[in-house]
Amino acid sequence: MRRIIHSIRRIAIGRSTKQLSFCDYRKQGLAYSLTTSTSDTSLPEKAHVIVIGGGIIGTSVAYHLAKLGVEDVLLLEQHRLTSGTTWHAAGLINTFGSMSSTSTWMRQYTKDLYKHILPEETGLSTGWKEIGFIELACDQDRLEAYRRTAAFNRYCGVQVQEITPEEVKDRFPLCDISTVLAGFYVESDGRANPTDATMAFARGARQNGVTVREGISVTGVKTTLSSGAFLPSIAGVTLADGSCIQADKVVNCAGMWARQFAEACGVHSIPNQAAEHYYLITEPMEGVDPNWPVIEDASRYVYVRPEGQGLMLGLFEGKGESWKGEGIPNDFHFGEIEPDWDRMAPYIEKAMELVPAVQHVGIKKLFCGPESFTPDNAPIIGESKEFRNYFVACGLNSLGILTGGGVGHILAHWVKDGCAPNNVDVTGIDAVRFHRYQNNKEYREKRVGEALGNTYRVHYPNHQPKTCRGAKQSALHDCLKRRNAYFKDVGGWESPMWYAPEGVLPKVERESFGRESWFDYWAAEHKSCRNDVALFDMSFMTKILVSGNDAGTFLNRLSTANVNGPSGRITYTQWLTEKGFMAADLTIIKIDENNFMVVATDNMHNQVINHMQKRLTRTDHIFLTDVTARFAQINVQGPKSRDLLQGLTDKDLHSLAFRDVQEIDIGLARAMCARITYVGELGYELFVPVEQARQVYHQIVQAGDAHDLRHAGLKALGSLRLVSTIAYDLN
Repeated sequence: MRRIIHSIRRIAIGRSTKQLSFCDYRKQGLAYSLTTSTSDTSLPEKAHVIVIGGGIIGTSVAYHLAKLGVEDVLLLEQHRLTSGTTWHAAGLINTFGSMSSTSTWMRQYTKDLYKHILPEETGLSTGWKEIGFIELACDQDRLEAYRRTAAFNRYCGVQVQEITPEEVKDRFPLCDISTVLAGFYVESDGRANPTDATMAFARGARQNGVTVREGISVTGVKTTLSSGAFLPSIAGVTLADGSCIQADKVVNCAGMWARQFAEACGVHSIPNQAAEHYYLITEPMEGVDPNWPVIEDASRYVYVRPEGQGLMLGLFEGKGESWKGEGIPNDFHFGEIEPDWDRMAPYIEKAMELVPAVQHVGIKKLFCGPESFTPDNAPIIGESKEFRNYFVACGLNSLGILTGGGVGHILAHWVKDGCAPNNVDVTGIDAVRFHRYQNNKEYREKRVGEALGNTYRVHYPNHQPKTCRGAKQSALHDCLKRRNAYFKDVGGWESPMWYAPEGVLPKVERESFGRESWFDYWAAEHKSCRNDVALFDMSFMTKILVSGNDAGTFLNRLSTANVNGPSGRITYTQWLTEKGFMAADLTIIKIDENNFMVVATDNMHNQVINHMQKRLTRTDHIFLTDVTARFAQINVQGPKSRDLLQGLTDKDLHSLAFRDVQEIDIGLARAMCARITYVGELGYELFVPVEQARQVYHQIVQAGDAHDLRHAGLKALGSLRLVSTIAYDLN
C-alpha cells in the first residue's frame, strides 16, 4: 500500500500545471461570480452595524440582520468574498451526527435555506444537491454510538434510518462493506457549493439593503464609555488607510483571523486556531455516479463523495496539526498549504480500504488548506465580555457551510435584541465561555490539535481530554492525588471524578458505553454519602464577591427571587435575559448587609460575571471580585456530616438551619460554613481561604475515620443528585 501512495504522489506532482484542479475551478467560478457584484466602491461615514468578514458566516449574518429589518448594515471583506477558508470547503450538508440540539437545529435550518429559501429569494443557486448521507458503523462501539445519536436526532426531527451493509452497497457500489455493520442514512441530506451559497447570502443581503465592500481591511475598533456605563461600547472601526467608520455595533466574522483581529481590538478570549485540513481528489473513475450519497467512515478517518467523474476523500486525522499559531498573514487569500504526504500517507492508506478502486487511479489533487478550530470543538458565537456591542462568530470547526445559516440566524437576533433567541440553548457556544489562559499559544495549538482529532473519535460518555491538563489545580490537588483520585477537566480545573482503592492505579482501562472497570468505586462513593459521610472537593465552583452599599439592591434587580433578606442566608435563584430566557442558575449567600457571594457552576463562570458587568452603572456603589481561586470549597455531605464537623468546632451546628451560613473555627482556620446539600442528605459546604485549606482538609480526614468518611468524586455527586430528583442539568 505504501508503494501505491508514493506512486500516486509522483503522478500528482508530475501532472501538467495547465490542467485545472478542483480548487482552480472553484477560484475560476468565484471570479466569475464576483463580476456580478456592484461596482460601487464608496464607503459610508457611519453604519449601524459593521460585519467584518465576507465568508459564509459574515454574509449569513448580514443577510439575517437585513431579514430582521436591521437597517444601515455594512459588510467589509479584506480581500474577496469567500477568500479565507469558505472557498475550499467540501460543502457537506449532513443533519445526522450531533448530540447537541443547538447544532442539530443549526444544521436543519441551514439545509432549508440552501434547499429552498435562498434560491427562491435571490434567484441564485446554492449548488444544492440532495444526494443523501450515510454514516458507516464498522465496529460495535460505533454502532452503539450511532444508534444513540440516531435516537436523539430523530427526537430533534432528523429523518435518519438504519440500513444494512447491502443497502449501503446498493447506494454506493464502490464501497467495501466487508467491515460495515450498519449504515445510518438520511435521504434528504446532501451537499451545497460553498461559493454559490455565499454569493446567494450576499445577494440576499444586498436585496434587503446591506452594503457589501471588498478589498477593505479593518485594523481595529474605536470605543466609548457611555455616561454611567461600566463597560466600554463600540463607536466604530479603523481601516488600514487610517480612516474610520462610525458604528454602533461590530460583528467579527473574520474566520481564522478572528482571534488576532480581536486581540488587536482588546478582546483576549477568542481562542480559535487554524489547523490543517486535507482532502484528496481522484482522477475520473469508471462507474462513478455524481448522484451517489456521501459516505463517512470515522473508523478510517474519511468521508467520500462524488466529485465530477472522480471521488473526493476528505480526511480528519486522529491527531490534527495546528497552523500558524503566531498569526495568519493578512495577505493569505485563496491560499493553500503544502501537503505533508509523509504525515498523511497512513490516513490515505486507511481511507483507500473503504473504496479500494481508488488505489488504481491517479490523484488529481491532495489539497491542504486551513480551517478554524476551537479548544472544545464548539463555535464561538455572541457578544464579547470586554465591550458592549462587539459580537463574534468564528471557530466553526470545519462545519461552517453546514451550520452557517443557523449561526447567522442566532447572531443576528443577538445583535438586534441584545440577547440570544429563545429557541436555542447557546450555553455551549457563547463567546464569553472561554478564559483568557485558553488563548495561550501552547494551549491553543495542543488542544486544537486534539479537538480536530476528536471529530472522528468514538464519543464515549466519560471521555476526558488528554492535552493541556493541569492548567488549574485546587489547593487540595496533591492531597487528593495521594488518595488515588482520577481527575477530570472541569473548566480547566483538575477535579476528582472518582477514586481508586489503595493499591489500584486510577486509570481507565477501556472506554465504553456500558459498565467500566471503575463503576464499583463510583458505587461505593455513592453509598458512603447516602449512608455515612463523603468529602467532595468543589473548589472549581464559581465564587464572586459582590460588595458595596448597593450590592443587595443590584442583585435583587437581577434575580427572580428575593436575595436581599436576612444576613447569613443562602438563596437559590435564576437570572434572566431581557426576553425572559434563563441566563444563569445559581445561589447567592448574603454574608452581611454589604457583602454577598454569588456561587455558580464552573461552566457559567464568565457568563455570571459578564451578566453583572453589563448591568452595572458607574453610579452603583458595587465592587465585583472573583474569589474562585481564593477559597477552596470542601463539601462534607451525608447523614454523619454534622457529627463529624461538630467535633472540629465550638459552634453549635445543630442550630444552623437549612440554607443558613455562619463562620466557624476549624483548627487554626476560620471558614464560612453553609448548611446546604445537592445530594439529598444532610450536608455542609465549607469555604476556606486557600492558604488554610490543607490544614482544614487534614483535620476533617483525621476526624473522619471515626465516621466512615470516604472521598467522593463528581460521578457520585451526579448520581446522588439524580436519585434525589435534584436538577443536574436544565433543558
